[in-house]
Amino acid sequence: MISEYPERVIVIAVGMLLFGCIMPFLMAIQVVESTLFLNFLSYGMSVLGLFLGVAAVAMLRMKKGKGPDDEDKYR
Repeated sequence: MISEYPERVIVIAVGMLLFGCIMPFLMAIQVVESTLFLNFLSYGMSVLGLFLGVAAVAMLRMKKGKGPDDEDKYR
């Protein structure tokens, strides 16, 4: 999935990271009740979003291949 549509996975990863940042803020200002499940969910979404984003950027770079700027100019 990541290798076919890395742009789509980047968007999903950004959404997960935003969820992982916004939910603790909402819990801190007591808009949403802080529960153990919600704490672990927001942490897990943040970490998973970070890993997915890094993997998707790597796959996007591999998909585009070598460009003219990537050649070794000192050979």
